[in-house]
Amino acid sequence: MAKRSAGILLYRMREGVPEVLLVHPGGPFWKNKDLGAWSIPKGEYAEDEAPLSAALREFEEETGMRLAADSTIDLGEVRQKSGKVVTAWAVPGEFEVSSLRSNLVELAWPPRSGRTQSFPEVDRAEWFDPVTARGKIVAAQAEFLSRLLGGLGLG
Repeated sequence: MAKRSAGILLYRMREGVPEVLLVHPGGPFWKNKDLGAWSIPKGEYAEDEAPLSAALREFEEETGMRLAADSTIDLGEVRQKSGKVVTAWAVPGEFEVSSLRSNLVELAWPPRSGRTQSFPEVDRAEWFDPVTARGKIVAAQAEFLSRLLGGLGLG
């Protein structure tokens, strides 16, 4: 069975144009990668966890900000190249990118060195307009941008 992740696409309106919050993965592998490397804040969840609850938990773990799911747009699912199925919701809100506080992950680094180091799961967050976001986001997740624009009546 494919791994499953759930996430939140935070959005805001600026002068009638939507902006979306994307996060960049931390760690040495992603350090110099940009186009196609960004993602919505998301993470894997167990079968007994509700996907929306997991999405909200993962958003908080990766950004340090707790969200309320008062107003969501269901963006459905996409299957990434790896086979992972990602379910997402769009939530309106604000986030000050300088306040990013991500949880840490342990990695064997350098590879085959026998040493383990801690890295932030997310090393930065930025607001992007939809056109710029399409170039930055993991290819399969670009569909969430189209669905958000459609849900806002802008697609």
